Amino acid sequence: MTAPIYDRVALIGLGLIASSMFWAMKRAGLAGEVTGYARSAETRDTARRIGLCDRVCDSASEAVADADLVVLAVPVGAMAAVAAEIAPHLKPGATVTDVGSVKQSVIDSVGPHIPEGVFFVPGHPLAGTEHSGPESGFAELFDNRWTLLVPLPDTAPEPVARLRGLWEGMGAHVDEMDPAHHDLVLAVTSHTPHLIAYTMVGVADDLRRVTDSEVIKYSAAGFRDFTRIAASDPTMWRDVFLTNKAATLEILGRFTEELFALQRAIRTGDGDQLFDYFTHTRAIRRGIIEAGQDTDAPDFGRVKAGS
Repeated sequence: MTAPIYDRVALIGLGLIASSMFWAMKRAGLAGEVTGYARSAETRDTARRIGLCDRVCDSASEAVADADLVVLAVPVGAMAAVAAEIAPHLKPGATVTDVGSVKQSVIDSVGPHIPEGVFFVPGHPLAGTEHSGPESGFAELFDNRWTLLVPLPDTAPEPVARLRGLWEGMGAHVDEMDPAHHDLVLAVTSHTPHLIAYTMVGVADDLRRVTDSEVIKYSAAGFRDFTRIAASDPTMWRDVFLTNKAATLEILGRFTEELFALQRAIRTGDGDQLFDYFTHTRAIRRGIIEAGQDTDAPDFGRVKAGS
């Protein structure tokens, strides 16, 4: 156990990321007290039942009172309203951060509500599962995963360093990035793959020549893992695509060009092009494994239930 980095942390939104942050902070003794708030009374009741947060509050303003760090863990589309609600109740010298998958939109919507004397350090943990809700979190979610911090140009170094220390204490690697580059990188590594997964599952649903029972019963690894990605929280992903339009459309355009090239290679029987393309993409997979961001275990490194 280490000395607490923050005396009081407020989690606004109690889904997968916030609940995992709570368990990770408690595991390492990184926060003195953690308060929490969720818009749904049912979620708040669940949090109290499972011991999620030291104190679950019935309003966001109550949760952030006297907090040294406030974490906005709500869908990107809801952040502006939450920021406006909590702004009058933020303690001078506090830090506000977020865990949203898009950064420029969050900066534009949250930044204007941050009062003088409060630091805003946007962030994004690159970790998650297809599950959501307060019971989905676990302390190990961030271990050996990356968290990106996107500090504003005029932010003092101390709040950034302190937040970095929290994420590192929760097991994450931390890097800093400017918002436009972050949104482009995530369009490549997360946003567009999710859109493709949603589309592929939708295509299978449309192909009535393949019955529902066959799709479910004979799902090979490729399609099965599309369905895993496509099971992600629909509200979050709706907001991601509406708030990261430019970068996602750019990468989707590139994807479409590549797809047309592969269609042409298949149509013309160009085996050399297909082989070279698959060899190159296989090397990218090896790079991900060598970077420690996945394993080469079968079944995409997932542990079977009960094992």
